[in-house]
Amino acid sequence: MSGTSKAGEESRAEPSKEGFSEEERAAMKARARELKAGSRARRGSKKAADDGAAVLAAIAEMAPPDRALAERVHALVTTAAPELAPRLWYGQPAYAKAGKVVCFFRSGHLDKERYSTFGFGPEAALDDPIGLWPTAFALTTLTESAEATLRDLVRRAAG
Repeated sequence: MSGTSKAGEESRAEPSKEGFSEEERAAMKARARELKAGSRARRGSKKAADDGAAVLAAIAEMAPPDRALAERVHALVTTAAPELAPRLWYGQPAYAKAGKVVCFFRSGHLDKERYSTFGFGPEAALDDPIGLWPTAFALTTLTESAEATLRDLVRRAAG
């Protein structure tokens, strides 16, 4: 006998409840690559073009339902607030002003969630005097009404 108990074998077979999931580790690695590339990248239109292409490439790699949503969100954000620069944030599409993320799209499939998310970062100019404002929305489809709401929020968030 090897000296290990059956209970010890079972606990090794179960995934750890502590630490990060495989997807979380992949997102952190993607973010580290983004930061490293950003520190080396040239400023100006070349970097903006590279960032825009990286966002489109990330969208193209998404599962079909998320890709369709991400493409519509990308078109909505870039037309509603052209001053926001597309960039990757944790490997997924985001839109920034002065280098700070204002809004972002998260693929539900990549995050292993039942829905994708469109959210706003702390830089979004959405503060409301009553102390309540949106920070994220679950997306399963984008109706005309939903697009109009997001378009208005993106314009406000961009300041």
